[in-house]
Amino acid sequence: MMQENRHILDDKITFRELVERLRQWLLVFLRHSRTFMVFILIGLVLGMLVSLIKKPVYHADTTFVLEQSDMGGLGNISGIASMLGLNLGSIGSESGLFKGDNIMELYRSDAMLSQTLLAPFDTTTGRQLLVDRFIDFHELEDKWEKDVDFEALDFTLSREEFSIQQDSVLKEVVKWIRKENLLVDKPDRKLNIIKVTIASKDQSFAKIFNENLVVTVNDFYLRTKTKKTAENLRVLQNQADSVRTVLDDKVKQLAQFQDKVPNPNPLLQEGMVASKQLQIDIQAAAAVYEEVVKNLEIAKINHRNNAPLIQIIDHPRYPLERSEIKLLTGMALGAVLFFIFAVIWVYFKTMYFRHLRR
Repeated sequence: MMQENRHILDDKITFRELVERLRQWLLVFLRHSRTFMVFILIGLVLGMLVSLIKKPVYHADTTFVLEQSDMGGLGNISGIASMLGLNLGSIGSESGLFKGDNIMELYRSDAMLSQTLLAPFDTTTGRQLLVDRFIDFHELEDKWEKDVDFEALDFTLSREEFSIQQDSVLKEVVKWIRKENLLVDKPDRKLNIIKVTIASKDQSFAKIFNENLVVTVNDFYLRTKTKKTAENLRVLQNQADSVRTVLDDKVKQLAQFQDKVPNPNPLLQEGMVASKQLQIDIQAAAAVYEEVVKNLEIAKINHRNNAPLIQIIDHPRYPLERSEIKLLTGMALGAVLFFIFAVIWVYFKTMYFRHLRR
């Protein structure tokens, strides 16, 4: 038992031995100072080349406030509407598609990105689309020439006329942008401020794609968010127009009847029947028209309150913010990285000669 404890104690390294080993390794590294100088020089040159060759990345940022509609103030109106036969609860409820952070997923959807890519890059001519600009800048014609015949692709056609190859190319570009170029986030999770960033080495593409994406998604959001209330408003407006047409027609018929019989004999009751019938129809149509108009006004208020507020705070302007590896930074990073490689190289080389070649 004493021998085992002594063996454990013998395996421990004292502080003196640790200092001695560090001194030995320091001497080893000093003997390989030329190796370190060569590695550092290579790192400096490579870092300089990378900083000169690598293109800067431009960032197009758009921030906007999204204020959801508050239907809490329509409690009294909803009560009146229920008496009139309208259910504002269903048309005033918030669409589940746009609760919380789901609006940010809409920015990442294939439909919105595809629709944006098919928007014109140059609005003056309209010949080159954003997808064409992306393909040209990234030289995809050379990279994908074995799989895709780009000369046969015409993205100006309607989406229904796209070939399978066109859809495949568009989907691949969408995946590329979603993975490499697009960032949608909330700078502060407590606020309703959303930031949309497009990062690209093509400054013009980054700016124009960002602007078109924000317009495309926000327009779709507004149309979808108010779709129920807009449909209800349209139906009520049609009903009001129809009832008003009937009312005007009955008033006209009564006027024509009175013109034919300007001085009816009050002793002949049968001659007054048609006139009374028309008056009853007018009163009934007027009552219906009054109720429909009330419902229509309530629907208009509901539609206005249901429309969310989207207020742009910042939008991209030239020159865009750019991120790049500066010359001194690239040289410093290259030197540090290759210094670490030199330490590893010298260490393994020394251990090889000490142990493996005995």
